[in-house]
Amino acid sequence: MEKKFYITTPIYYVNDIPHIGHAYTTIAADVLARYHRLIGDDTYYLTGTDEHGTKIAEAAECAGKTPQEFCDEKAATFEFLWDRLDISNDQFIRTTSNVHKKGVEKFLTKLKEADAIYEGQYEGLYCTGCEKFMTEKELVDGKCPDHQKEPEVVREKNYFFKLSKYLPQVKEMIDKGKIKIIPESRKKEVLGLFKQGLDDFSISRESVKWGIQLPFDKSQVSYVWAEALQNYITAIGYEADDKQFSKLWPADIHLMAKDIIKFHAVSWPAMLLAAGLEMPKVIYAHGFFTVDGKKMSKSLGNVIDPNALIDEFGADATRYLLLSQFPFGNDGDVKAGEFAIQYNADLANGIGNLVSRVTSMTEKYFDSKVPETDTYNLEAETTQVWGKYKEAMKIFQIDGAISAVKELNGICDAYIEQNKPWELAKDSEDKLAVVLYNLLEAIRHLGLMIYPILPETAEKIQVALGQCEFNSQDFKKLSKWGGLKSGIEVKKGEALFPRLEAKED
Repeated sequence: MEKKFYITTPIYYVNDIPHIGHAYTTIAADVLARYHRLIGDDTYYLTGTDEHGTKIAEAAECAGKTPQEFCDEKAATFEFLWDRLDISNDQFIRTTSNVHKKGVEKFLTKLKEADAIYEGQYEGLYCTGCEKFMTEKELVDGKCPDHQKEPEVVREKNYFFKLSKYLPQVKEMIDKGKIKIIPESRKKEVLGLFKQGLDDFSISRESVKWGIQLPFDKSQVSYVWAEALQNYITAIGYEADDKQFSKLWPADIHLMAKDIIKFHAVSWPAMLLAAGLEMPKVIYAHGFFTVDGKKMSKSLGNVIDPNALIDEFGADATRYLLLSQFPFGNDGDVKAGEFAIQYNADLANGIGNLVSRVTSMTEKYFDSKVPETDTYNLEAETTQVWGKYKEAMKIFQIDGAISAVKELNGICDAYIEQNKPWELAKDSEDKLAVVLYNLLEAIRHLGLMIYPILPETAEKIQVALGQCEFNSQDFKKLSKWGGLKSGIEVKKGEALFPRLEAKED
């Protein structure tokens, strides 16, 4: 039976242009989505934009636009970038869309009917930059640590969600793994929140006008965070398409950066419980990263535009360079100053050079045809690498899958140096046929492995080997040794990754 795999990114706030933090999460999710499609899972990949709240209304006013005009322009910059990065999302949800609005209205009505919402008076601190209420203990010297501004004191009528009512059940689900939070360090962080004490939270704002009105009180607008989380269900048919919703929900993985783990691992499960819906299976919160050892900051001028990386390195290389810097899930440092060096080492001199050498030798020694052999020298090594690759993907360790790709690349390079095809060509055509078949077949497997990470490159490799329909075939058959048939024409093609001159300081 075909398995389903529903993966989401957070929806990105449209008050700024897309940066490599947005790209990192979205590319990682794309790798996982592509892998699950490759192995035959019925996969659905959701990303999108968060477009409501005070901050958006203020930014629109400063730009001399209506909030909707502002959101339309900003959302387009994300969609344009995802297209350039070859992101294979099935839907791009926008919180200003009618389908989201209707779904939110239904969900909030469900919460009200379940007696999970009550009316109250709120007085507290609110950071417009974060679009969230804050406590004194969250401030540093009386200011929001992220925006270095004192939050405003807000006094207004709000509707509150009875978080306290559902906390024991949420905690039990996390403890028992019913809601799986990874990496393990994030799970510990979330469980620590329960010990600190968590209060009921506001789901509406009286003073905010740019947003979705509460269906049971038109004087109130849904609080941006409470509303935004619902995109994960409104996008897949909650309220609009019961068949699709029942097929896809619950999410198999919510992928995000660790700064929003509290909303996803505490608030969201509690709201789902109140609405009578199933829990997401996995909540994966990856770490933060610095750039060349420094925190990303406009003042430091080290906020990297992914479009600039694509212009310099191409889409596939940009995907690879961002994902291969450090173990996925951890905090780490993006060594942007060494991108050109790594590009040359791993891509130009690695995958690109291997494919070029082997296809060139096939052209030279066998008239561009796959030679015939029944001797499989690299089968065991390739099977072993596949095991490491599949296990890494199973537990969402994208860096482990990249390591497996590099290992297979290294095995092929060593095999070439050990067997020296250029010398075999002088007096041993039979042995040469064995060597080149094994290399071509190993490259076919390499092309399969890199497809989720480097989709364009993978397709070029498979086309060069006459495997044009590879990603619509049975994966178990594709990943077995011996799939490349003798006599198939091999096309050399242009260099996959032309060498770059490394930048010097």
